[in-house]
Amino acid sequence: MDFSYFVARKVALSGKKSFSRLIIRIATVAVAVSVAIMIITTSVVRGFKNQISDKIFGLWGQIHITDASITQGYEPAPIDLNQPFYPSLDTVRSIKYLVPNKNIFSSKSDPYVEKTSKGGIHHIQAFATKPGIIKTKTEIEGIVLKGAGKDFNWEFMNQSLVAGRAIAFNDSTPSRDIIVSQITANRLKINVNDKFVVHFLNKNEQVKRAFTVCGIYKTGLEEYDKKIAFADLAIIQDLLGWKRNQVAGFEVFVENYEDIEPMTEHIYNETLSNNLYAQTIREKFPSIFEWLDLQDINEVVIVVLMAIVAIINMITALLILILERTQMIGILKSLGSSNWTIRKIFLYHAGWIVLVGLFFGNLIGISFCFLQEKFKFIKLSEADYYLSYAPVELHFPTVITLNLLTLFAVLLFLIVPTYLITRISPVKAIGLR
Repeated sequence: MDFSYFVARKVALSGKKSFSRLIIRIATVAVAVSVAIMIITTSVVRGFKNQISDKIFGLWGQIHITDASITQGYEPAPIDLNQPFYPSLDTVRSIKYLVPNKNIFSSKSDPYVEKTSKGGIHHIQAFATKPGIIKTKTEIEGIVLKGAGKDFNWEFMNQSLVAGRAIAFNDSTPSRDIIVSQITANRLKINVNDKFVVHFLNKNEQVKRAFTVCGIYKTGLEEYDKKIAFADLAIIQDLLGWKRNQVAGFEVFVENYEDIEPMTEHIYNETLSNNLYAQTIREKFPSIFEWLDLQDINEVVIVVLMAIVAIINMITALLILILERTQMIGILKSLGSSNWTIRKIFLYHAGWIVLVGLFFGNLIGISFCFLQEKFKFIKLSEADYYLSYAPVELHFPTVITLNLLTLFAVLLFLIVPTYLITRISPVKAIGLR
């Protein structure tokens, strides 16, 4: 057994009461609290970003394929529904793509490295939109009708429905069913099975269409909920004067969010004709994603601050341990122990303190996340945060990384205080008795 480890273990397990005992407990608590806050912070930020992204992707998909001449707005130019990639695009599985080579140890002759996507394309559906004005007996409200066809993926919408059902499509005539948000329903004072008229402007002429509310949804994204309603795609095509084989574009859903950028590049370069354009939903609605990116800065700041707190407390504890064990250091030096051997004793002891703090920090942090996920006791203002509670998503590779980095960083910074041992004279240290 290593001599330094043997002595460190004896010192750590010593039941002797001293002032350093209190300092060690304070340092252990500081490490535990810091690690717990790191785990909670990363889990909340990850859950927050993923849940908001899920809602946006559920409403709009992750990739839009539209006419190359118009990439913004609610009334783009029509494109033909009969495309070589539709509906077979959802058979695309993993793809290979190139990314810049950031490995400083690799050859500079290889500026790019090849990677493989983590998934493929999950679904593709056609869509079209048309703005209008809902008018009831007492209220009016601006709205954007989004057309949903028989290829529409109802998984997200069914989860978001708070009342009613999905649109029932007819084979012969367009369905007059409509799904509105809870915000719109409350403002217009309407409910499921109520009827209202929507006014549209088509070629400088006013057009009316009557609809029946079949469902009411709520995503919590107020910016979108207050203006988006879902209706039969055929209704939108009729309002725009389009044929049944003409749509505004296609929404593409990928299996893994990390593949959005490479999949967009793959679709644009390998699949689309020159008159079509592919863009990510992030490019189309950048503001909310920029806001989500700001959460990464908050996460980094909190993690760094907690790491600094743990390091400062451990440095303080180590210095007190060294000063309290000055006589022991002098005796070990007089017996021939090197400075590094004695320094390792205190580094082992400090490492034990950090490990105990990590254990309790993980216990507190992970327990808190599980309890919040189950009981949702921390509530949020949905109008401000798009969610009614603080979401958590534990990612155990991240938790493991936080633990390893905390252990490494703390021990690295503790090497400097142990230089104090080299300044202790054995004669003076033993003479303290």
